Amino acid sequence: MSAELTFAPTAVRRTGVAAWLAARPTAREGLLLGLALALIACLPVLVAKYPQMVDYPAHLARYYVMLERADNAFLQRYYEFDWKWSGNLGADLLVQPLAALFGLETAGRIISGLVPLLTALGILAAEWSLRRRIGLGSLLALCFVWSPGLILGFLNFGLAQAAALFAFAAWVRLEGKAWRPLLFMPVGIAVWIMHVSGWGMLGILVFGYEWSRHKGISAFLAPWPLFLPFLALVGGDHPGSLPSYGPNVWIFKWAIWKQAMRDGVVWLDHASLMLVGAVLFFSLLLRRIDGRLGWAAVILLLGSILMPRHIFGGDLADARMIYSGLLVGCLALSWQVPRWLFWVAPALFLARISVTTENWERGSAETERLLAALDHLPQGARVANLVVTNGAVWGYNAQEHIGGYAVLHRNVLINAHFAVPGIHMIRLKQGGPNFRDPSQRMLWRPGKPIDLSNWAPAKDMDWLWYVGPREPDALPAGAVVVYRAPGTLVARLAKVPGDS
Repeated sequence: MSAELTFAPTAVRRTGVAAWLAARPTAREGLLLGLALALIACLPVLVAKYPQMVDYPAHLARYYVMLERADNAFLQRYYEFDWKWSGNLGADLLVQPLAALFGLETAGRIISGLVPLLTALGILAAEWSLRRRIGLGSLLALCFVWSPGLILGFLNFGLAQAAALFAFAAWVRLEGKAWRPLLFMPVGIAVWIMHVSGWGMLGILVFGYEWSRHKGISAFLAPWPLFLPFLALVGGDHPGSLPSYGPNVWIFKWAIWKQAMRDGVVWLDHASLMLVGAVLFFSLLLRRIDGRLGWAAVILLLGSILMPRHIFGGDLADARMIYSGLLVGCLALSWQVPRWLFWVAPALFLARISVTTENWERGSAETERLLAALDHLPQGARVANLVVTNGAVWGYNAQEHIGGYAVLHRNVLINAHFAVPGIHMIRLKQGGPNFRDPSQRMLWRPGKPIDLSNWAPAKDMDWLWYVGPREPDALPAGAVVVYRAPGTLVARLAKVPGDS
C-alpha cells in the first residue's frame, strides 16, 4: 500500500480553461467543497418533519419514557426503565439536555441531523489530518454518511462512528506529544459510551495507522490508551447477549454485502456499490491505497465476515463493519486527481442524497397522514400495533416503528419498542405472554393474505392500530373498526375492560 501517488504529468501543453481544469485543486478549494457537501448531507432531515429512520420512533418513545415516566401514571403502569451505563448511550445522553431546551421531538430531529453532519465533518477531518487537503477519498467516502445503518436509525452507532473519525484525526495530529496517551484514555471511554462498535472502529483505525508505519509489536501496543472499556466488557453484566450468527449465516453475509449501499432505488444502489468496489479494487492493484487507512479498511471488511450478527444485544454488528470499512476504504484512496475529475467526483454523493431527500420528504408526509389515527385512541390505551412491510420492495419501510409516536401522544402500552429483557433499558410491565416486543412487523408479499384473526399480540390488548399497503383480509374476532383511512385503521378489540 502506498502513501501518496499522483497522475503522471502529461506532455501536452494546456492553456486557459484546459490548463485550469487539468491542474490540481487547491487545498482551500477542496476544503470549501467538502464543507459544502457536509452541509448538504443534512438535507433529508431539513425537509422532513418526521425523520424517516426505521427505528427512530422507537428510540423517541424510549427517550419519552426515560424523561417522563417519573411524572406520568400511564407510563409508570406500563413500563419500567432501568438506567445503566453501557456502550450504547450516545443519543440517550445527548437527548436529555436538548429535550430540556427544545422539547423531545425537536431534540430528536436535531440529533438526527447532527449524525450525518458530524460524520461528514469527521471524514474531512481524518483526510485533512493525514494530507492537509480534501481529495477524491473524502468525496467518495461521503456516500457512506447515509449508509443503511443511518437509514435504519442506528443513532448511537452513528454518533460513535463520527467521534471515532474525529478522534483518529486527533491521534494523527498529536503525533509525538507525550500527553497523547493520557488524553486518549477518556476519549476511548467516551467513544465506547456512545457505542461499542464506534470504539472498536477507533481502535482499528489507530492500529492500522501505526501498523503502516511500524510493522511490529509496537503497532499492537500503540492503542493501549483505548483499552479501558475492556474492563467493562470483561467484568460487566451482559445478560441475554451471547454472540450469535443467526440462521443461514452465509446467505445473510451475502445479503448484507449486496445491500451495503441500500436506500431506495435498486439500480442506483447496486451501481453505486459496483462503482465503489471497482475504484477500490483497481486502486489496490495500482498501489493507490494509503496504508495509513488502508490496513484499517482491510481489517474492518474482512472482520465483517467473521463477526457475529448479534453481539452485546445489538443487531447487524457485522453489517456495521461493512459500512465503516467501505467508508474508510474510500478515505484511503491516495489519488491526486485533476480539477475536472475532482469536481465530477461528488456526483455520486449528490445523486444518492437527492434520492434520500426525496424519500424522506415523501415519507414524512405519509407519516403525518398516518398519525391522524392517534386521534381515535384514548389516553393510556393498550394497543397492539401491526405494520405490514412489502418484502418485494427494495427500500426500507420507515413506518415499521410508527407505533412509537403513540407513546408520545397517547401514553399507550404498545409492542413497537425495543424492550427485550436483559438487553434494553425499557421493559414492559403488562401485556401477557402473547405481547412480545418488538412484534409489530409482518413481512408480506403480494398475493398472500393478511390474516389477523389469530394474531397473538392482539389477544390481550384493547385496541389494534394497523398500518399496511392494503386492508387486512381478517381481523381478530369481535374487532370493531372505529377509524379507517388509506393504509391504516384503528379497531376496538373485544372484551375491553369496562365495556358492557
